Amino acid sequence: MKFVIASALLLLAPAFALAQTTAQPAAKSDPKAAAKPAAKPAAKTAAKPAEGKTAAKAPAKSHATAKAEPTSSRTQLKSATNQVAAGIIAAEAALSPAELAIAERVHVGRMPCELGAFVTVTADPATPGHFHVEGKGFKYYMSPVATTTGTVRLEDTKGGAVWLQIANKSMLMNQRAGQRLADECMSPEQVVVAEAIKKNPPVSVLDPLPAAK
Repeated sequence: MKFVIASALLLLAPAFALAQTTAQPAAKSDPKAAAKPAAKPAAKTAAKPAEGKTAAKAPAKSHATAKAEPTSSRTQLKSATNQVAAGIIAAEAALSPAELAIAERVHVGRMPCELGAFVTVTADPATPGHFHVEGKGFKYYMSPVATTTGTVRLEDTKGGAVWLQIANKSMLMNQRAGQRLADECMSPEQVVVAEAIKKNPPVSVLDPLPAAK
């Protein structure tokens, strides 16, 4: 009996060996196993276009940098132009020592005028010797002008207005229109002088001289 079983195993051994040999090529040709190596080249192929996109963005940054340089140059040119213009304005606004001396004599503040009007004279803190002269319906920016009579005179050449100040009163005129905008305007100092003149009026050149004794 044992001899029969051993003989049967010997006969079946070649059949098992042949079956294993046939199964190994089948496993190698398995489509699932073939799919794994194929995935790597596909990934590399997909990665190349991404690298191309990155390379395409680099020139864009370079182009943006090239645009920024002209913009910076325009900004610098504009700044230099503004500085030159400011220098010209400052030079035009600069006053001579004589004009600055006149400016020191200008009365400032809110001054009552005839017919219930008011004129306000304010010194410009940013530009020494210049004044804002304001009232109902007008506003001027004035600077002193030298006169031969010693009268304090402020002018707004653009607006065509003149502010005249003497010892006892001040007056605002629009030279272009040829009219007075305000008259008999008095600061506290001018009020004192006006009262003194009333009490002791000056002698007029038209008054007859007193008779000699």
